[in-house]
Amino acid sequence: VQLQASGGGLVQAGGSLTLSCAASGRTFSNYAVGWFRQVPGKERDFVAAISFGGGTTYYADSVKGRFTISRDNAKNTVYLRMDSLKPEDTAVYYCAANSDSYFNRDRYRYWGQGTQVTVSS
Repeated sequence: VQLQASGGGLVQAGGSLTLSCAASGRTFSNYAVGWFRQVPGKERDFVAAISFGGGTTYYADSVKGRFTISRDNAKNTVYLRMDSLKPEDTAVYYCAANSDSYFNRDRYRYWGQGTQVTVSS
């Protein structure tokens, strides 16, 4: 499976962005997908995850209530809708797939290349 993350950009605090993670491969619908983010000098942190069928979602406490993860398996795409963005949300955002642990980045097998999100104050 190859993943392509897109949709990042520059936005003012309080604004919104929607990230997309497009996948190749017929078995994408069998995989859980997670979003992680990383700032320079820090570890890549869990943001959100969604089960293979889309029925179960998880969020980091820092984004709960502001971010929404969803998926369209017919389009082989997972989305991360980000509302009420804050400067501390600034990071490179990565999508990842195929894990038996939603929260542990080391358990994800496939990774996208990352997309930069910058939130100005």
